[in-house]
Amino acid sequence: MSAPSPHKRYPVVAAIGAILVIALLWTLLGPGPMHFARGRQVKMADYRGPDPSSVPATLANASLIERGAYLAHAADCEACHTAPGGAPYAGGLAFVLPFGVLYSTNITPDPDSGIGRYSDADFLQALRQGIRADGTHLYPAMPHSSYAYMTDADALAIKAYLFSLNPINARSAANALTFPFNQRWLMGIWSFLFNPNQRFEPNPAQSPEWNRGAYLVEAMAHCGECHTPRSLYQALDNRHKFAGAVQAGWRAYNITADRDSGVGAFSDSALSAYLAIGHAEGHGTAAGPMGEAVDKSLSQLTPSDIAAIVVYLRSVPAIHTADLPAPKLTPASESHRGALQLPIR
Repeated sequence: MSAPSPHKRYPVVAAIGAILVIALLWTLLGPGPMHFARGRQVKMADYRGPDPSSVPATLANASLIERGAYLAHAADCEACHTAPGGAPYAGGLAFVLPFGVLYSTNITPDPDSGIGRYSDADFLQALRQGIRADGTHLYPAMPHSSYAYMTDADALAIKAYLFSLNPINARSAANALTFPFNQRWLMGIWSFLFNPNQRFEPNPAQSPEWNRGAYLVEAMAHCGECHTPRSLYQALDNRHKFAGAVQAGWRAYNITADRDSGVGAFSDSALSAYLAIGHAEGHGTAAGPMGEAVDKSLSQLTPSDIAAIVVYLRSVPAIHTADLPAPKLTPASESHRGALQLPIR
């Protein structure tokens, strides 16, 4: 059989190209993560309400390192930068993706294998733009497009905390990605298109508690990175914000206000308990990546911050997702660590 003539292939190639362009424009023109809310966002300097960033009022007089420790927990740094059985923050955790395996990096202050030589500018660039000190682009498994919303003061407090840790010399295994995903330079194009590198902007039409919750959810805990589905280009699809997705073989549940497939049927106290201790009576128990997020991040937050997160989540429009059922699991006896929640393979 002879190969199709070039003239016959041209329409197919053109059609594929048109689909890719339309998908790109659809993604680029999509709403931002907070555009669902009534009112409009303003620059932090123009906001007249309480500052929604930094630490809660109970830690207002804490040292820089103590504030950084709280914020590092809020940003869930340890869960991603700690391998099973490894030293905290020393990296090496494997992320199994459809196109290969990524390993998290060492973010202890070791000068050779960690971030010990990073200046403040280097740290901010890596955190918010996904560019290492040597100019290498990071993959979006590092949620720099979410961390971009973080204030300078909060980011540098986290750096101060990380630099207070014991330096650990530990190099991660080499990533094993298929072509073209093993071409790091492509991440520069991805970041240019999908990471506007903008700071958090509060919404004066919303309550101070809502704005605090928005900052914690969007800039720190980066909940959308797991709970929001992605586009063809692996950017967050905020048209379906928090509608759930499959991440690394686990279901990240729909956390919109939908009563059947989301968390709309949770009371405020049940949702707070699920976030703070990983278990909500009558609804189920967190396991897998969510269990780790509870252990190493959410359980470390103050009740006021958990309450603010709940206020923000309640405001996200309900989306029904029949293919991603609500988290109505078999209740655990004591702790989510013993729960049976099988990963999706």
